[in-house]
Amino acid sequence: MRFLLLIFVIVPLVEIMLLFEVADVIGGLSTIVLVVLTAVIGVQILKRQGLSTLSRAQQRLQTGELPAQEIVEGMMLAGAGALLLTPGFITDTLGFIFLTGPLRRPIARSIIRFGAVKAMGSGSGSGGFQYWSSHSQERYQGRGNTYEGEFSEEGLSQIDLNAPNNPSIDDVDNSNKSQ
Repeated sequence: MRFLLLIFVIVPLVEIMLLFEVADVIGGLSTIVLVVLTAVIGVQILKRQGLSTLSRAQQRLQTGELPAQEIVEGMMLAGAGALLLTPGFITDTLGFIFLTGPLRRPIARSIIRFGAVKAMGSGSGSGGFQYWSSHSQERYQGRGNTYEGEFSEEGLSQIDLNAPNNPSIDDVDNSNKSQ
């Protein structure tokens, strides 16, 4: 908590001091133009990188993989957008680091590897949360089959849960098709 307080107090003060120093060297109007220009350029790059990350996430979902890398990168891109819109050169530098793919990807892999991101799931952990890590994929391989299907309240109401010989899902599905 104290760490966050220091960041929210010290970083803005250092940013203001740096803006004053740059304004003394290149002029106040030039400094304002430079800050606005970095924000505009950053937002354009953010748009392109965000779409690229989204398409990679969709590809991984279609292959049945967890897009952990892309989700963490998406969070980093959101942070980059906030940093770029915040006036200042330090925040702009951090924002551009998060925008640059060759720098962002290793940082995201490190975050996942160290388990710093929680994921909602039905696994272990408190409250249904589990940590993503590079080892989580190994844990779930070979744990059974994935079945695709449809669900309807009507089909579910035909199953008597108390009956000794419950019909299988296939039986319920076939009875719906014959109707």
